[in-house]
Amino acid sequence: MQRFLLVFYVLFSSLFFTQTRLNLIPYPQKIELQKGEFIIPETFILSGNLPQKETDYLKKRLSSVLKFENRVKGGGIQLENSSIPATALMNDQQRDKYILEISPKYIHIKSVTNCGYFLALQTLIQLLEQYKDSGKIPSMKIEDEPKFAWRGMHLDVSRHFFTVKEVKQYIDYLAMYKLNTFHWHLTDDQGWRIEIKKYPKLTQIGSKRKESMIGAYVDNTFDGKPYGPYFYTQDQIKEVVKYAQERHITIVPEIEMPGHALAALSAYPELACTKGPFEPATKWGVFDDVFCPKEETFTFLENVLDEVIRLFPSQYIHIGGDECPKTRWKECAHCQELIKKNNLKDEHGLQSYFIKKIEKYVNSKGRKIIGWDEILEGGLAPNAAVMSWTGIKGGVEAAKTGHFAVMTPGSYCYFDHYQGDPATEPNAFGGFTPLDKVYSYNPIPAELNAEQSKYILGVQANLWTEYILDFKQVQYMIFPRLFALSEVGWGTADPENYKEFEGRVIHEFKNLDKLGVNYAKSIYNVSGKVIPSENGVAYELSTSQDQNGIRYTLNGKDPEANASIYKNPVPVSKSMTIKSAYFENAQLKSAISSQSFTISKTTGKKIMLEEQPSENYSFGGAFTLVDGITGNQRQLGKTWLGFQGKDVVATIDFGQKIQFSEIYFNTLDNKGSWIHFAKSAQIFISDNGTDFKLIKEIAKDEILSAKGKIRLNVGDQNVKYLKVRIENAGIIPAGNPGADSKAWLFVDEIGVN
Repeated sequence: MQRFLLVFYVLFSSLFFTQTRLNLIPYPQKIELQKGEFIIPETFILSGNLPQKETDYLKKRLSSVLKFENRVKGGGIQLENSSIPATALMNDQQRDKYILEISPKYIHIKSVTNCGYFLALQTLIQLLEQYKDSGKIPSMKIEDEPKFAWRGMHLDVSRHFFTVKEVKQYIDYLAMYKLNTFHWHLTDDQGWRIEIKKYPKLTQIGSKRKESMIGAYVDNTFDGKPYGPYFYTQDQIKEVVKYAQERHITIVPEIEMPGHALAALSAYPELACTKGPFEPATKWGVFDDVFCPKEETFTFLENVLDEVIRLFPSQYIHIGGDECPKTRWKECAHCQELIKKNNLKDEHGLQSYFIKKIEKYVNSKGRKIIGWDEILEGGLAPNAAVMSWTGIKGGVEAAKTGHFAVMTPGSYCYFDHYQGDPATEPNAFGGFTPLDKVYSYNPIPAELNAEQSKYILGVQANLWTEYILDFKQVQYMIFPRLFALSEVGWGTADPENYKEFEGRVIHEFKNLDKLGVNYAKSIYNVSGKVIPSENGVAYELSTSQDQNGIRYTLNGKDPEANASIYKNPVPVSKSMTIKSAYFENAQLKSAISSQSFTISKTTGKKIMLEEQPSENYSFGGAFTLVDGITGNQRQLGKTWLGFQGKDVVATIDFGQKIQFSEIYFNTLDNKGSWIHFAKSAQIFISDNGTDFKLIKEIAKDEILSAKGKIRLNVGDQNVKYLKVRIENAGIIPAGNPGADSKAWLFVDEIGVN
C-alpha cells in the first residue's frame, strides 16, 4: 500500500467548467467534472512523500515552463494522505489504477503502485499542456485504469539500426501515451544487434552487410553501400533497460529462431544444415537457411539466452518462431533422423520439437517464451504465449487452449503499412492501415467467450524497418497511429465516435510539434472511397477538416482554390482521373491526392467471392475487384486483394445480359514476400447463375509471358453472369523464399470490354 499526494500552491476560482470532453490520449475510463478551477501557479509545491523517480520525471517534462519546490508542508495547504488499498484479487491492470483529483485547492493522486502514480502523471502533464495558456484547469475527478495488461510497440532494429538515444526517444513516446511494453526485435537475417560475450563473431560478422535493397521489392535494386557494423553493447542494453524501467515499461527482447537466422549462421555456419558459406541478407524477405536442430545449436542458443536473460528482467522472452522454411530440414539427414527418432509427424512437428526444447530451457530460468503464431505449428509448447500476427486465428486458437495471446494482426497493427494514399506517402512495405482502421480494432475476438477472453493479454503494433532508413521516418510511421493504439489498449476507443478522437489527435499534434516529432499529416489529406451507385460507382471524398475546403478536378489537372467545391460523391461513369486537395483561406493545406479510374462493364456490378481474402489484404473486400481502380504493381496498397493458399473464384452478376469480348485482370510476382503469379485461370459464363460454361483457359506460361497483366479475347459473348477462377500457385517450391509454405496470390480489377 502506498500513499501519494501531489499538492500545489493555488488560487481560488468559483467558475464552473462545462466542457464535456478533454483533449486526453488515451481517454480515461471515467471523468467527473466539478465546480471550480485550479489556477496553474508559477511554482509547484510538491509534498514530501511522493515517489522520487516518477516525480523527477514530472519535473523534467515540465521544467521548461514551470518551477518546482519540495516541502513537507506548504503554507496554509491542507495535506491529505490517502491510497487505494491493494487486494490479492487485483489483476495487473487494477494494480495500475489511479485516481486524479483536481480541486481549486490542490491536485491529489491516489494509486496502489508507483506505476499507477506514473500513469496519473501522464494524464496530469497532458492537462497542464492543454490549459497552461489559459492558466487554469477545470476541477475534476478522474478514475482510471487500463483494460489490457499488455499495451505494446515493437521496433525492428535488424533491417535498419537505431541509436541508444533514438531507442530512448521511442520509449519516451510509449510512456507518454501509457503503453507499457517495448518489443525489441534484435536479430534477423539482415543483422545481429546484441553483443553476446560468449560468441563475439555474432557482432563481428553478423552486425554488418555488404549492401541493402532499396526501392520497391520488384525492382530488385541495391544501394551498393556497406551497412554496419551496428549493434548494442551489453552496457548499452543495461542503460536502455534501466531507462525503460524508470518509465514503467517492460522490454521484451526477441532472439529469432529457428528461422530468420542468416546473420547468426554467417558467424557460426556449423549451426546450419548445410556448410554454407553464409552472409547477412541484403534482400528483405524469408530465406531457406535456418538453424539446424542439433545439440550444438541448442547449446549455442541456450548460451545466448543465458546472456539475454541476465540483461532483460522481463517475464517473457520472445523467440520468434515465424516464417521458418522447412526446405533445409527436408534435405537434412540429421533432421530426418530426428523426426523418426522422436516419432514426429513431419517438419512442422520438428518445429514444435525445437520450440518446446527452447521453452523448457527458458522455463528452467524462471522465464516464459512468447512467439509469433507459427509456433502453433505441430503443437504449442506447454507454457508458451502466442503473438498473433497473421490474423486473429492464432490468438483464438491459443486462448481456446488456455494459452495467453497478444493480438497484433497485420491488418490493424502493422505500422510499416501505408497510412494514406500510397501515391503521396513514402515507400512502405505494403498494405493499407490508416488511423481510423487502427482505432476500430477490438483485441477481443468475437469467437471467444468471457472465460477464454481472459487469455488475451492485450494488443501490440509492430514497426518493421525494411523501408525505414532513419529515426525521422520511424516517427512518421508511428504517429499518429500510436495514439489510436494507445486508446485501443486502454480500452476506451469508440470507433462510432471516431471524429471526436480525430479532433483530439489534431490537438495533440501541437505537443508533437514542440517535441520536434516528424509525424504523418495524412489525416489532413483528402481521402477517397469508391462506393456503388446507380450508374456504376461514385468517388466519396472526406477530410478531417471542414468538408467545404475540399476542391477537386476531373481533367487530371491539380486542383486550385477556385476548382470545384466537393459536396456529394462524384459520379464516375467513364475513365478519368480525379484529383483532390484541401484548401483553407484559398491556401493549399494538404497533399494533392490523385485517383485514376478505368471503367469497364463490370464496374460497380454485384460480385461474390467463394473464398475471402486475407484479413491483412482485404481493404474494400470483393468490391475492390470491380471498383474501377487498377492496382499499382509497385505498391501493395489498398487496391489489391491478397489470398494465401487460396484460389480466387469471383462471380459477377451484370444484372442483365451484356455483350463483351475481352476480359482483363492483373496478378503480382514478388517472391521475396511469397507472392507468386497465378498458376492458371479459367473463364466461365452463365445465363442463370447456376449452370456455368467454360469459355477460356490460360496456362502458367502465358501468365508469365504477360508478366501478370492478363488480357483475354473470349469472342463475342452476351450473358448475365461471369465467373473468373484464378488459381493460386500452391505450395512454394524449393529454392524460393518461403519454400514449403502456401503462396500468396494478389489480384486487382476484373474488367470486361
